[in-house]
Amino acid sequence: MNRNAVATVIVTALVTVSLVAAGVGASTTAESVETTTSNEAYAGTHLAFEASGNAVADYTVDGETMFSSIAVDSQSEVGGGADAAIDLGAVVNIDGAGLSIGAQSQTTTQIEAESGATLSAHDNERGHLVVNAGDDSQVVEAQLDGSAQASTESDDRVIVESDTRSGVFLVVGDGEATVNEEGDVVANLESESTLVFRSYAEDERDEQAKEDEQRIVDGSAAAEVYVDMRDGETVADTVTYGEETAVEARQEGEQRVEVVVDRAISEGTIVMTTVEEEAVGTLESIEVRIDGEAAVQASSQSELESAIGGDESAYMVSQHAEAEAKATVYVAFNHFSERTASIGSANDGDADDGTNDGTDSTDDEGVADGLPGFGALAALLSLGIGIGSRLRQ
Repeated sequence: MNRNAVATVIVTALVTVSLVAAGVGASTTAESVETTTSNEAYAGTHLAFEASGNAVADYTVDGETMFSSIAVDSQSEVGGGADAAIDLGAVVNIDGAGLSIGAQSQTTTQIEAESGATLSAHDNERGHLVVNAGDDSQVVEAQLDGSAQASTESDDRVIVESDTRSGVFLVVGDGEATVNEEGDVVANLESESTLVFRSYAEDERDEQAKEDEQRIVDGSAAAEVYVDMRDGETVADTVTYGEETAVEARQEGEQRVEVVVDRAISEGTIVMTTVEEEAVGTLESIEVRIDGEAAVQASSQSELESAIGGDESAYMVSQHAEAEAKATVYVAFNHFSERTASIGSANDGDADDGTNDGTDSTDDEGVADGLPGFGALAALLSLGIGIGSRLRQ
C-alpha cells in the first residue's frame, strides 16, 4: 500500500466501562466503530486535533494551538537509506508515514503509523502527545503554528512558547530533539525510545514541573495519572512512557482513588497522580496505602527517589499553586511486578484496614468493582489507554 495513501482501519472494540463516583453510576459500551484517517477530528475537554493521511494537525490544548502538524517516518526513509547519516537540523517537511486510528477512549486516541511508530494523544490538562518509535528508528517533525516559537534547552528537551501556553518536547531513551532551520521541532528516536509532549498554562512551568520533566527523561517516572470530575463522574487518564508498564486508575468509594500498576520488570518507579479534591475528600490529609499497607510519607525529593529499590515504598504530595483544589501525589514504588496504591483522605471511613492483599475482586468478565477492570482492559492498558470513547468525524 502506498505510504501516503489514505489508510482505512476498522476498529472493533467491545469495552464496557463502569464509572462509580459519589453514588453516581454510568456505563458506556463502544463497538464496531469504523474510522478513516481521511478526515478525523477529535474534540475533548482539553484537547482538539485532526488526523489526516500522514499527519496529526492543529494540535490544540485548552484553545491554544501548540503546533500545526506533526509527522513521523522511519529514519531510513527520511535519510534515504538504512545507514544514511541525518543532519537533524536540516530535516524539513518530511513526508510522514501513513496514519490510521487505533484504539480510542474517552481520554486517549492511539494512532498507528505505517513506519511502526505509535502516537497517543491524551485529553488531560497537559494535552500529552506520546510518540513511541517501536522496533525501528524514527524521525519526528512538529511544524509550529505561526504564533509559536521553539528553542532547544538541551539534547533531550525543546521548549515551545505560544501566546498563552508553553510546551516541552522530551526524549525518553536514545535520541535527540532540536529546532530545524525552519524553526520547527525535529527529533530522532532510536528503537523503543519515546518523544513526549506536555503543555502548560501561562507561567505554570515552574521548578516542580521541570523536576517532573527530568524524572520522565531519566526514566525514574514511568507513568502519570490524571483523575478529575466531569459532569459529576470520575474520569481517569493514564500516560505511560515505556511498553513495560501498564496503569489503571479507578474510584474506590467516594473519597479514594486506586491506581494499579503492572510492570514487566522488577525495578521500582515513580507514578505521578494528579487528583482533584472532590475525588479524594480533602487535600490537607491525603494518605497513601500500598497493597493495603500505609506508605511512608517522604520529607524530601531525595528521600522519595531513594525509595526506589529500597526497603519500602514512599509518597509525597504537592498541592498546585494555580489550583487550590488539585494536587499531585508522587508514589515511589520500591519494586514490582503488580502493585496497588490507594490514595485518599486519612479520615475516609472506607479506607483499607490493612488486610488488602493487593488483588482486586472481579466478576466472570474480569471487571473489578469501581472504574474499568484491569483484566477487561489489559490489552488497552499496555498501550496507555484510559476509559470510554469520544471520537467523531
